[in-house]
Amino acid sequence: MADVTGSTGTLVLAGTPIGDVADAPPRLAAELETADVVAAEDTRRLRRLTQALGIHTTGRVVSYFEGNESARTPELVEALAGGARVLLVTDAGMPSVSDPGYRLVAAAVERDIKVTAVPGPSAVLTALALSALPVDRFCFEGFLPRKAGERLGKLREVADERRTMVFFEAPHRLDDTLAAMAEVFGAERRAAVCRELTKTYEEVKRGTLGDLALWAAEGVRGEITVVVEGATDSGNEGLDAAELVRRVQVREEAGERRKEAIAAVAAEAGLPKREVFDAVVAAKNAARTGQAEGKGLA
Repeated sequence: MADVTGSTGTLVLAGTPIGDVADAPPRLAAELETADVVAAEDTRRLRRLTQALGIHTTGRVVSYFEGNESARTPELVEALAGGARVLLVTDAGMPSVSDPGYRLVAAAVERDIKVTAVPGPSAVLTALALSALPVDRFCFEGFLPRKAGERLGKLREVADERRTMVFFEAPHRLDDTLAAMAEVFGAERRAAVCRELTKTYEEVKRGTLGDLALWAAEGVRGEITVVVEGATDSGNEGLDAAELVRRVQVREEAGERRKEAIAAVAAEAGLPKREVFDAVVAAKNAARTGQAEGKGLA
């Protein structure tokens, strides 16, 4: 309940189930029942959650989602400054992890308001554990850009990342994303697509990016988390001219100038820039020769 002594309240970030309601942490029910304010990403989903838990909220329930996050944050901070206990929940998982929450946490901390958490299920850690890929070091990249060029550019930025990478993706974009990953990271890079985690139709599909891209082309439904193996030193050993040219082309398609792309690929492969440049020129000349011969036969 709100503190009437004049001291500030507490912001509580609460993890919610990513699928199975039985995974709800025990403290979640107590916090939902006693909070002065419950800020929910979707108030309808919150209602279904409380019904499933067999509880009722007693505090004020407000929406807090991407569309009103900026406008509602000051209101919630004022409630906290007045002594209220504000509980923040999203549709699934921990608030602020690819979900609303960061702005509120930053604003609360700036006002010296206490922030705590009710740990709960995480799609990132669950997918990572189920992937069968290295888990000693990993990074979370969230959602990739929707536009193809921007997506390729982002993937190019992390192409040399050594840690296992975790991404979120929408099901209708999964095939394009996996194809782009295969193009930038290499079709043989290992990965896992985790679908509907903890739900009835949970599925973990493991394989190479090339194989997974073909599988996803048939259409995939549900909540998706993609785990991708990090780059290894061996990936740049013994690269042939065709692979060097392909890597330069990927960078050019993402918006880099050819000179910059050649320099970057040379650095990745540990080769002199001249060697990569010669491979690109040879490929270009071979393409021209092929076109000329084709015209001569026409």
